[in-house]
Amino acid sequence: HLIKSLSTKESFAEDIAMTIASSGVAEAKSKSEGAIGPVANLCNVALEEANNGEEAVEKALDQTGTIEMATLEKNMTWISLSIAVAPMLGFLGTVVGMVSAFDKIAEASDIDASLVAEGISQALLTTAFGLICAVVLQMLQNAVIYIIDNQILSMQRSSMMLVKSISKKK
Repeated sequence: HLIKSLSTKESFAEDIAMTIASSGVAEAKSKSEGAIGPVANLCNVALEEANNGEEAVEKALDQTGTIEMATLEKNMTWISLSIAVAPMLGFLGTVVGMVSAFDKIAEASDIDASLVAEGISQALLTTAFGLICAVVLQMLQNAVIYIIDNQILSMQRSSMMLVKSISKKK
């Protein structure tokens, strides 16, 4: 849904608001049909409620805005979960590697560094892999949150534009 949200922007709502001012709600509805994304959905809801007054438009925009925000953020929990679990899995691998190293020490009568090197190597590699995964996912999450925040701001500005244009038309 996040990719779809980028297809209509604030400029779309601005265009719809100008159409309302110049040609009326009916023309704006026909212009808005078929558009996708949160801003387009807000425009469609506002235009559907336009004849019911400014309060009805504002209420419909609030409800739709809340739903659109939730839709944009719906899969963020999976990214957060992955960020939390990746280092834990890496540390689990560390423990397994260290247990393996100590098992080899216990079995050997003569302690040699090569005996424990494999276990310690496994321990360090799994820790590194878990941390690398978490860092990459954290960067991805921050990028997605940035896009969502900008989309929400665009939705809020679009809502204000639509309410103003509809209230002026009355």
